[in-house]
Amino acid sequence: MGDKKLDPILRSVLTNRFESICSEMGETMLRTSRSPIFSEARDFVTGIFDAKGRMIAQRPYIAVLAGALPYCLQGIMERYGDDLVDGDVILTNDPYLGKNNHMPDFTVARPIFVGDEVAFWALAKGHQADTGAGGCCGYNPEATSTWEEGIRIPPVKLYKAGRFNRSVWDLVLKNVRMEFMLDGDLNCLVGATKVGERKLLQAVSMYDLDTIKQAVDELIEATENHMREEISKIPDGAYTAERFMDHDGFDRDRMVKVKVTIRVQGDQITFDFTGSDPQVKGSINSTEANTFSSVCLALFMTVNPNIRKNAGALRPITLIAEPGSVVNCLEPAPCTASTICTTATIVEAVWLALSQAVPERSQAAWARWSAPATMGFNPRNNSLFGDIHFMCKGGAGATMGFDGWNHLGVISCAGGLRSPDPELHEMVCPYTVLQYEYLEDSAGPGKWRGGMGTAYRWRVEADGILSDNFGDGLRDETAPFGIMGGKGPKHSQLRIVRADGAVEDPDVHKFVVLNKGDLYEIMEAGGGGYGNPFERSVSKVLDDVLNGLVTMQAAQEQYGVVIDPQTLMVDMEATLQLRDGK
Repeated sequence: MGDKKLDPILRSVLTNRFESICSEMGETMLRTSRSPIFSEARDFVTGIFDAKGRMIAQRPYIAVLAGALPYCLQGIMERYGDDLVDGDVILTNDPYLGKNNHMPDFTVARPIFVGDEVAFWALAKGHQADTGAGGCCGYNPEATSTWEEGIRIPPVKLYKAGRFNRSVWDLVLKNVRMEFMLDGDLNCLVGATKVGERKLLQAVSMYDLDTIKQAVDELIEATENHMREEISKIPDGAYTAERFMDHDGFDRDRMVKVKVTIRVQGDQITFDFTGSDPQVKGSINSTEANTFSSVCLALFMTVNPNIRKNAGALRPITLIAEPGSVVNCLEPAPCTASTICTTATIVEAVWLALSQAVPERSQAAWARWSAPATMGFNPRNNSLFGDIHFMCKGGAGATMGFDGWNHLGVISCAGGLRSPDPELHEMVCPYTVLQYEYLEDSAGPGKWRGGMGTAYRWRVEADGILSDNFGDGLRDETAPFGIMGGKGPKHSQLRIVRADGAVEDPDVHKFVVLNKGDLYEIMEAGGGGYGNPFERSVSKVLDDVLNGLVTMQAAQEQYGVVIDPQTLMVDMEATLQLRDGK
């Protein structure tokens, strides 16, 4: 075809087809998974790549997994090179050899052949309920090396030339406790990549390989131009911010710092994490892949949301992260909690820095994840279970013109995390949900307030349940921040009320054993506010009070709105006096 461009309608059709292929891969996983982490919460990502390893399209159900897919494929391609044949299927979860986010995320990659050559790759990646070792749903707060976090799987062929490699499959399954669940979800990942293969080959048969390749080239080029155009809208300069994590689980008196300096020069942007703390003993260390993915997440949520997520969008982004730091850890540092704790801290630092440059497009901090993973034996169905308590989601931060979303969840998921149905949750886990509702006064005040946090309580109905709160944000310093005059909410609070009435603080990064009759209570923070709370619409404050989201006391103290407790009407004279006095 030479230099002739594709017909723009055909290019658009193919672009949408690429993205629909990723969605079909994801829908396959939702319908075939055995784990509620996949089927209920959608903790996975799908993507397709060309033969060069360039990302064509993806479906980031969990956003922080998406930016790491190119790293993972790079690790696989470096391992196998030309040692690939039609029908090969490759598995890895290794954070170092496989360039993965962290160990619980199993990545399955399938090279797709057209004739004798690899033309494409289909990848599916998702969090497993059990990765072996001493962890709880993959999280081990006592791990001081990656070998203690689970079974390490370097890039290895699950299928060779289409033939099932039972030895590898059995090796993986015999190193976990919940074989049935992992077996099903491995098949789920493999099946998703098969769907990707079938759909891509159908596209090739309809349009021919050269046309598809040209469409990919033009798509990536157009996306790069779009991304550079958006970066050019950010004023040139250097913008610095820092945020902290509660601790690493070992030195509980020391917070861990993430510092970033963002440099914008024309259509290029650099994220320099020089000044961040060295890697630590506990599992909050972040791999380079996870840090880059976190940076992409923060940037994509600030610029035009219509930018397509492919290799072109990544080209203008440069990452500087010193090896051996908490944002670019070296083997064998543990790193399982990085996708939760460190990702949130990275995103917050990036947003706080960008708010100096483009406050009209920035948003206040979201609530950090503060809830446990639990696993054990469920006497209701006489089987092992493993689950992450995804019902406990905090609020999103506000932005100019909009309140934050209520009960949206951890920033790692960018709103893509779905809450399990409480009744289904009780069917597969030995728990009874006692309270699940918005937490009054949990949102950060602002002209546009943060999203609401959650009050979540459940009773344990079995003995010997292992629990690990792998979250963060239980200190004033790590609570969500407000911007442009907005305020942050109170930090999250957790407690366990034992069956005998004793009260215990589960903290974070610590194993706790739960027994029958124990109550677990979580008061999850909301998001940060944007703008002066005294400028918030009086009618909106009144609505929040009438809906039980804000108390009358908070309405008066935080928003300057006085409400008569008898009539539930606004006392406008007292309100104007109070607001004018501020």
